[in-house]
Amino acid sequence: MMTSPEKMWNDRYAEKEYAYGELPNEFLKEKLNGISVGKLLLPADGEGRNGVYAATLNWEVYCCDISMEGQKKALSLASKKGVQINYEVGSFGDLDFEENSFDAIALIYAHFPPHFRKEFHQRAMTLLKPGGVLILEGFSKNHLPYREKNPKVGGPNVLEMLFDIHEISSDFDGLQIQSLEEKEVELKEGVYHVGIGSVIRLIATK
Repeated sequence: MMTSPEKMWNDRYAEKEYAYGELPNEFLKEKLNGISVGKLLLPADGEGRNGVYAATLNWEVYCCDISMEGQKKALSLASKKGVQINYEVGSFGDLDFEENSFDAIALIYAHFPPHFRKEFHQRAMTLLKPGGVLILEGFSKNHLPYREKNPKVGGPNVLEMLFDIHEISSDFDGLQIQSLEEKEVELKEGVYHVGIGSVIRLIATK
């Protein structure tokens, strides 16, 4: 029997350690420091490392994820860092966010099956304000050999759930793409993103 996504992530986030660490993703950290503070949405933010970091920079942070265990860890981390975040549990498409209301949206390793990926990316675009910034980092379709060589680097083991430049460009056709690249990076994020992998990085504005 297949494990549901909710159960898989709840099991992972129920572990004592933070699955991807308590520190933010490096690409997100770099990009957030280059744009004006405002209202930020982080779908699929898991245990909250990225949302909590943004809150320390005085962003008004909204996170969501399907995992209640992730929410618990995120709120605990926020308390530890002395900041507040808004964190909702549920499917991104079902949560009640206002269109054109976010100054920035960050999709950090938010991987889904192809049919849901397009819907997910479309919804993210509708929630972004005109002039707002979208930041994305996720594993590329060329990541699988890295994963086979070193399973600790993590990421989906299903090709269709990984990204390529053409698909990402097509998904975000409604935005002005500032930067879109595939890059080899070394990840040091907790216990599930450790090692060298291939990622897609996107910066785009509405």
